[in-house]
Amino acid sequence: MTTLEREWLASGLPVAALMEKVGLAMAAWFLARPELLREGVLVLVGPGHNGGDGLVVARELAQAGVAVRLWAPLPIRQPLTEQHWSHARWLGLPVLEADPDPSDPMLWIEALFGLGQHRPLPDPLAVLFREREQHRPGRLVSLDVPAGLDGDTGIPHSGDAAVAMATLTVALIKKGLVQDSALAHVGTLHRLDAGIPNRLLPDGSSAECLGLMPSDLNALSWPQPSRRAMKYERGRVLLVVGSDRYRGAALLALRGALASGAGSVQAIVPESIAPSLWQQVPEVVVATAVPSTAAVTGQADGGSAADGGMAWADALARQDIGRLDALLIGPGLGSACSPWDRAAAPLLAFPGVLVLDADALNQLALSDQGWRWLQRRRAVTWITPHAGEFRRLFPQIDLANPLLAAKEAAACSGAVVLLKGAHSVIAAPDGSVRQLVETDAHVARTGLGDVLAGLAAGWAAQGPVMEWQAEPLAAAALMHATAAARCRGSSAAGDVAASLARLIRQLQSQ
Repeated sequence: MTTLEREWLASGLPVAALMEKVGLAMAAWFLARPELLREGVLVLVGPGHNGGDGLVVARELAQAGVAVRLWAPLPIRQPLTEQHWSHARWLGLPVLEADPDPSDPMLWIEALFGLGQHRPLPDPLAVLFREREQHRPGRLVSLDVPAGLDGDTGIPHSGDAAVAMATLTVALIKKGLVQDSALAHVGTLHRLDAGIPNRLLPDGSSAECLGLMPSDLNALSWPQPSRRAMKYERGRVLLVVGSDRYRGAALLALRGALASGAGSVQAIVPESIAPSLWQQVPEVVVATAVPSTAAVTGQADGGSAADGGMAWADALARQDIGRLDALLIGPGLGSACSPWDRAAAPLLAFPGVLVLDADALNQLALSDQGWRWLQRRRAVTWITPHAGEFRRLFPQIDLANPLLAAKEAAACSGAVVLLKGAHSVIAAPDGSVRQLVETDAHVARTGLGDVLAGLAAGWAAQGPVMEWQAEPLAAAALMHATAAARCRGSSAAGDVAASLARLIRQLQSQ
């Protein structure tokens, strides 16, 4: 964004005109929400151009009849901001001489630092923002980037940043604003169009990170089977899922795979699940039902471990996996009874897409080779860890910055990494990174990861994944998040799986 502004101004656009365009767009946002302005407004004016943007907003709101006050906790340094300050004083806008009362009912518009912050908040401001959130939560809006927050990483400097109920960011979404560490400070993110010419906007090929949002579903490339295609020509997928302890994980993963539209879905499940599976998902073929025993520790012929985990090694070895298009291992497996290297040996030469999730990742992390085993795979591998699984599998990678962490993990392992979070990150070995930027916090529920893993495997079975390693996984993550957000019945994983099936069928039919 800094580069974009520099190029725009180099065209001859005056800095004052740019500030006016930005400030007017922000003022229009506030004026469209009169309920926020009923108690009046206090604009916190910073020393630079972000403070100037805030002063344009103050001027417009005051001229619209809103009660506006100003407070400048730091000396103004930019001449243009000083000019707007002088004009605001000429208009008669009152200025606070002392620190504001954090319990003040007025809406606070925070325009202190904006883009490019690299220093922690001064202690008095950090204390003031903490007290504001304590006394008047939801009564602060930040302009561009909340004060104290790093717009690149989303990590608050020294742990302190303003807590906004909404953040108005200009032109491009700063990647730090959508990271999990920033969400509590950003609130609801609104992107404002400041009229930047299209010729200055970056295209997808030059973007360091691509944001994925529901509107992108309209641009997805869908598998196009022949009109004469039979079920085995529309994707064949096998899921190794479930255990005596985690029986529901098997059903949820299978429902995700069925929602994908894959033609043939098979499963290796514990014997305790198999007899009733046809009642839940009659479309699924049970390839093998693994016998259960009271305690099988170190047993090589399959079974359930003492903690309820399923030993899947021999059951998988008996399958002709070369005929499959995709294979999922992991949801609900629990602890394994066989060493990973032995159990996973057939996977090294498997020509289809291998999806490793949940307990498969934990078992891999405990193996002698760890993540280096992924380097030995000859075909595409997708891994879908959450933060805890990622740390166990890649202990050498700092997870403070999820974008960089996923990118590093993909580069070193050769696998496509879907690092799950509030805004999941998808990174490919070629260095490309994608991130979900619009999700629903209310659908963070048990079992949703199982649905996603099943969907990813079923989706992989249908498309040309070899040419587009990360794109299909990113599509699956986007469809999963969108279906969850649109699910009105509830946010339970089973209902989201049903919503996902409806969404995919709707999109396919368009």
